[in-house]
Formats: sequence, structure tokens, C-alpha cells
Amino acid sequence: MLKKILQPKILKFLFGGGVAAILNLLLIFLLIENFGFNTPLLRNIANVISIEISLIFSFFVYRIWVWTGGVWTFREVILRQLPLYHISAGTAVIIRIFFLFPILDWLGIQYTVNTIIGVLLSASINYLISDRFVFKSPSKGNSHGKGISSEVYYPEALAPALSPKPRLQKNKFNQKEREKRANVGVINTLSIVIPAYNEEDCITPTVNTITQFLEQKNINYEILIVNDNSRDNTEKILQNLHSQNNQVRYINNYYPNGFGFAVRCGLENFQGDAVAIVMADGSDAPEDILSYYHKLKEGYDCIFGSRFIKGGKVIDYPSHKLFVNRLANLFIQVLFGLSLNDTTNAFKIYRREVIEGISPLISHHFNLTVELPLKSIVRGYNFTTVPITWKNRTAGVSKLKLKEMGSRYLFIVLYIWLEKHLSRGDYHRRKKRVVINSDVKSNA
Repeated sequence: MLKKILQPKILKFLFGGGVAAILNLLLIFLLIENFGFNTPLLRNIANVISIEISLIFSFFVYRIWVWTGGVWTFREVILRQLPLYHISAGTAVIIRIFFLFPILDWLGIQYTVNTIIGVLLSASINYLISDRFVFKSPSKGNSHGKGISSEVYYPEALAPALSPKPRLQKNKFNQKEREKRANVGVINTLSIVIPAYNEEDCITPTVNTITQFLEQKNINYEILIVNDNSRDNTEKILQNLHSQNNQVRYINNYYPNGFGFAVRCGLENFQGDAVAIVMADGSDAPEDILSYYHKLKEGYDCIFGSRFIKGGKVIDYPSHKLFVNRLANLFIQVLFGLSLNDTTNAFKIYRREVIEGISPLISHHFNLTVELPLKSIVRGYNFTTVPITWKNRTAGVSKLKLKEMGSRYLFIVLYIWLEKHLSRGDYHRRKKRVVINSDVKSNA
């Protein structure tokens, strides 16, 4: 019995509820003492405001931390789960005030003990209702949730994330038709674009690892490194890499300094049929490039890696960046109704026609990592998501500064959201590519 009560899910629920209760008390104090809500009417208003804010806070704590996975869409989260959670919490409070307290008081239980028992029992009621009805996403529903299971799994790295079930379709095509449609996946040359700023410690092992892996797999490739006006010996190293392998070349960024500018420079100069954006610090696994490549050959326009789905993994992710990352990706998921939960990761691959179709790009900095996939999705290019591995750099210094990027990320997200809802399809792709492998979930 004790083992069931002390299971991690329940402990997380109690901890989240405790934090929400502290937030509630803090808000009441601030509203009354600092904002002048000090009349009987205003104190009641302050109480209502603080309760509502703490309820919403606890809802998202539970949704992200306790009942993970499921469907993240506006309709599912805001229009179904949040109202149900209010009913659940309200039911627990009503039972506690109008039933439990009077019964315990009638039995002569001391007021302090009465309060503790009442709080624990109402929390138990709230937990049971939430677990059975509120946070259990339907496996079938709206267009975004269709075919998605509410099953929760635990990947090697962090909190569990959304696990799409494959949508199996009947093989409707004869052999001749399949051979004809197989041509949609032809990739003669795969380009790898690597932006590099002061990466003298990282760039050589990164490039050598990628080239060795691609050559072992007999993949025709080019690696294009964009030297973002480095101040160390990066350019000399790039010259040496090119002299050793003519499939490795570099150009100097002709835009102002910045990650987004450097990637844009690379995307304007790659020569392959598809392009993968890879970090110079060796954080992206070369094996995942092969996974991307095979998905391209099935006919997908874009392949997006996720570190936070089943099979995904991160190594040595800084905790503060992880927290901001998950919140930012959650915001994007809900706003656009996506199952993709790692939009902000730069390591993705696109066909040439996608890059041409989403141009011109406008991001100067790391917000380009969001502009590329969101524009691709909004403009109608199909994609699939595969699990990838990410590890923190072992040398050099990260160029991402969270304080500088927040407003830029938000600008790009809202800009593309406005395009989606207000452009009337002016930029939407007219002709869809056929995906020949029907055993894998695709998004169009």
C-alpha cells in the first residue's frame, strides 16, 4: 500500500500541488499588500484571481511533468483538458468543504487534523479524476490527434514525449506503379552545411567523422562549411581539410556575423539535391544523417530529428537550457497543433525544392532553426520525425545566448503563425510529393 502511495507519479502530483498552493498564497499577499486589494470586495477578487492563476499553473505542471505524452493541440489542451481540470479541482474542493469537513467536525476531530485529512482526501479525489478523465488523451479525435496513442514511454534522455502510432495503409499499387513512384526519392548528392565560428578545436573531428561514415555507406556527398568570420585558426584548418578531400569545401560568410546568416549563406551555395544542417561542435550523430537520407529516399520533403521521442537521447544537456527548450517547444506545439516536439533543434534535412520554396529566409541568428521547419510545414511540404542523439560539446564555447534569443524566436514564431492564418495559402505548395513507404507516419 505504502509503495503505491509513494510512487513517483503521485509524489510529483503532490509536489506540483504544493508549489501551486504556495503560488496561490503569494499572489493573494501581493494583491492585497502591494496592489491595494484591501476592501472586502477586492479581497474576494484577489482570491479569485490567485486561485485561477494557481489552477492554470498547476494544470501545466501536471500536463508537462506528471501526465506526459498525449496530444498537444489547442483543441485538446485548452478546450478539453483545461476546463475538465477546473471541474476536477472544483469538485475536490466542494467535497472537501461541504462533506469531509462537516463529517470530521461532527466526529470531533481536532481542526488541524481535520484540515490535513481534508486536504489529503481532496487531493486524492483530484488526482483520481485527473488521471482517469482529464489528462487521458483520446486515441482518435480531431485531425491533429488522429492515430495518436495516449501511451506514455520513457526514452533514454528526458521526460517522455509524444509517440505516434504508424498508420498502416493497404498497398494499392502494382509493381510498375511502385517502380515509377520510387523515382521521387532519388538523391544523387547529399549536402551537409556546417556553420563554423571559432571552431578550431571541433571542426576537424566533426568533418572527419561525417566523411568517414558517409563514405562507408557509399553516399555521394559534399560538405560545405561556412566560416563565419572566425578569429582563430578555423579558416586555416578548413583550407587543410579541403586540400585533403575535395568533397569538403568552405566559403567565408558574406553576410554579417551570426548563426542564421552563416546558415543562409550555406543554403544559397550548396550543390546537392538535399541539404542537412549540422553543428560544427560534433553534437549531432553522423548515424542520424543516414536515417535522414533513407527517409528522403522514401519521398519525404523534410526529415526532422527529435531528441525527445522514443529512441531519442541527449547527453550532458545544461539544465537551464533544457528547461527553456521544453517550454519553447511546448509553446510552438500548442500554437501550431504539431506532434513535432523538437522544432528548435537545428539538425534537420530538407530537399532543395523546400529551401527554394521557403525562401527568402529572414532570421539573422539561432531563430533560423525555427523558421526553417515551421515555414516548411506551413507551406505544405510533407515531413516525418525520427529519433536522434545529441551530446553537448566537449570543446569550444556555445554561441547560443538565451537572453538575446527569446524575443527573436517569438518574432519568427508569430510571423509564421500569421502567415498560416492570414495569407490565404498564397505561399502554400500546390503539388504534394508521394511518399512510397506507407508504414511510416507522415505529415503533410
